[in-house]
Amino acid sequence: MSSTDSLQDTIAVIDKFTSERDWEQFHTVKNLVASISIEAAELSETIQWVNPTEVEVLQDQRLVQNISHELADVMVYCLNLCSKLELDPIKIIHEKMKHNAEKYPVEKSFGNFKKYSEY
Repeated sequence: MSSTDSLQDTIAVIDKFTSERDWEQFHTVKNLVASISIEAAELSETIQWVNPTEVEVLQDQRLVQNISHELADVMVYCLNLCSKLELDPIKIIHEKMKHNAEKYPVEKSFGNFKKYSEY
């Protein structure tokens, strides 16, 4: 698949893959939410006992591939859930970023790791 595919094209590929295997019956909201969490944990597992820099990761093609595969699993389940709930992923991301900008104004959050409730 080309990187020029639209997000909607990618969601259609995921939906087709799921449908062809009759997996919709297993892809309940609860199961998809759980699957996102499980795959996110598997993504964390790729660097569980190490703390590589970006350069170190990029120099380790096996690690890049492992991270890529787990990250794709997370995104596939997220897009699958968006499809099921008829949510536009781009729209909800933009809405959340606007909300985050309000919670974390630059003048309070610049270079600061504290949560917004600690300002």
